[in-house]
Amino acid sequence: MGQAAEDPRAAAAEAQKPAEPSMTATTKAEEDLPPLSDHDFRIYNQLAERMDSFHNYFRQSWTILWSACTSSPSPSSSSTPVDTDELLYTGLSLASHLSAHHSIEETYFFPRLAARMPEFDPRSGPMVEQHAAIHAGLDDFEAYLRRCQRGDEEFDLAKLRDRMEGWGAVLWAHLDEEVRALGAENMRRYWTKDEIMRLRM
Repeated sequence: MGQAAEDPRAAAAEAQKPAEPSMTATTKAEEDLPPLSDHDFRIYNQLAERMDSFHNYFRQSWTILWSACTSSPSPSSSSTPVDTDELLYTGLSLASHLSAHHSIEETYFFPRLAARMPEFDPRSGPMVEQHAAIHAGLDDFEAYLRRCQRGDEEFDLAKLRDRMEGWGAVLWAHLDEEVRALGAENMRRYWTKDEIMRLRM
């Protein structure tokens, strides 16, 4: 496989390191908000918790595939423990579920949030931009796995890794940033408790 591949999770974590603190208007506005009770925190945080449960499936699937690509010999090796059918199934399931998840978000969920939250704006919001960056790589990843499934191309872990590296960092960053955007401290800036209770995912 040649050189060791950089783990996209590490790249995403590095990109998310907080900048030096500065006293911005947002920071000041957050400081002026009273602390949330445990009860209110749970109300405001419910969408983040639900989103994180979806995202954990994507994290788990990615990790299975990435681990196979970076720690196993090639599937053509006689000593390999790699189950090609299982990896194909995991990869195609990841692609299918991630595409459906993003489609539902952009059709039904983001437009409601975007009315007040610029990060979900369908024209320029970072959440939608991250979706586009993810799908730029995901589409090629899925097409490769489909060719392997049909027998048109031989499955190769190095090729799979190559098709994961280009969009891995943005995927991992997105999985965390979207949950953070839906977290209690951010949501309370835009929505009342009653409104949060009516927002459905």
